Amino acid sequence: QVHLVESGGGLVQAGGSLRLSCAASERTFSTFAMGWFRQAPGKEREFVAATTWSGGITYYADSVKGRFTISADNAKNTVYLQMNSLKPEESAVYYCAAKGSWYQIQLQRNYDYWGQGTQVTVSS
Repeated sequence: QVHLVESGGGLVQAGGSLRLSCAASERTFSTFAMGWFRQAPGKEREFVAATTWSGGITYYADSVKGRFTISADNAKNTVYLQMNSLKPEESAVYYCAAKGSWYQIQLQRNYDYWGQGTQVTVSS
């Protein structure tokens, strides 16, 4: 059983930055790909970004391209999400997730493991 623990959320003003972290208990074939999702109150959970532990592949939702950067630190079993130029509408609980392949990486139903989430609040 893989455990994922997110951290780094908090309150930030619009235009500000935050870096989220996701620590994985292990890296196995079942955690080949790591993704970030977010869910705002009353809305469905949506894909944000994904990468592999090798860092060779990354994929972003159009809404965050150019502002968010996903990266992985194999030595620390940790995936990061650097978020810049944050907008109030991006206030949400951000979740880290893991899956065993890159197939349909943006679909949450394909992920096997999820963290508990970390709250990000962007004030206007």
